[in-house]
Amino acid sequence: MLNSTLAPYLILGAYFDTKQFKYLLFLIVLCMYILIVGSNVLLSAVIGFNRSLHEPMYVFLCVLCANQLFGSTSLFPFLLVQILSDLHSVSVPFCFLQVYCLHTYLSVEFFNLTIMSYDRYLAICRPLQYHSLMTVRKVAALIVAEWVTAFCGVSIFTSMSFSLHRCRNVIDKVFCNNYSIVQLSCSDTTSNNIYGLVSTAVGVVCPVIFIFYTYMKILKVCYYGSKQTRQKAVSTCTPHLASITNFFFGVCFDIIQSRFSTKYVPNIVKIFLSLYFLTCQPLFNPVMYGLNLSKIQQAWKRLFSVQRR
Repeated sequence: MLNSTLAPYLILGAYFDTKQFKYLLFLIVLCMYILIVGSNVLLSAVIGFNRSLHEPMYVFLCVLCANQLFGSTSLFPFLLVQILSDLHSVSVPFCFLQVYCLHTYLSVEFFNLTIMSYDRYLAICRPLQYHSLMTVRKVAALIVAEWVTAFCGVSIFTSMSFSLHRCRNVIDKVFCNNYSIVQLSCSDTTSNNIYGLVSTAVGVVCPVIFIFYTYMKILKVCYYGSKQTRQKAVSTCTPHLASITNFFFGVCFDIIQSRFSTKYVPNIVKIFLSLYFLTCQPLFNPVMYGLNLSKIQQAWKRLFSVQRR
């Protein structure tokens, strides 16, 4: 057994030889990254420069865009370098930095989508009390709380994984993630597994249950409410619900692939499923919110009408 605890690098074993197609693949990934950065920055700018959009829902949407820029920047430049490289290795400190950044992105995304569902619940189910319940101070406190919770939670399991005794140094991934590093260990990982289950429950299961609860309440109000209430719910909740569904299934794909044997699944399919929630979500959200929220549509129209003049 190779004692790799002190090895200065880890090998990413999921890459395969694409020969001359690596340059085409590089251009595709680069275009995706440019689209993600451009769409998220543009949507944030539209919200920032329009006073009519300075409402809690759009503030949380800006946080979502910022988090997606953070997550994408933690992944795409790394992928671009690896695509062109002949040796697919990464230094141990950088690998743990990527683990920290990507898991922070994952945690903040779930927390922020949960907060957005709470915001929609208050706006639709308790409209008369909305402004007293969702104050500027409360919005700021929720945003700080989600980032601090994510930073602290991820810091704990990253430090636990870093202290493990590794006897292998090959990760069956195209990027670094915590569970893959834990699998390299030849020491006892019981505490890591327990903390992983607890953090999954707190960071994924609890938010999903809360989101489900809020939408049950919203559906009940829509069923007994007026046509105007139903229209408001459909226009503001559809992109949010689509975003949650897309992200949840993307995370589920990665969890299933990590925990269960996928030796009969083609390598290209495994790579796509592992990257889905990291690549498609940051591109999916700006499109869904930008095209479906009426106030953002009006802001787009005003922007283009000013440019034409």
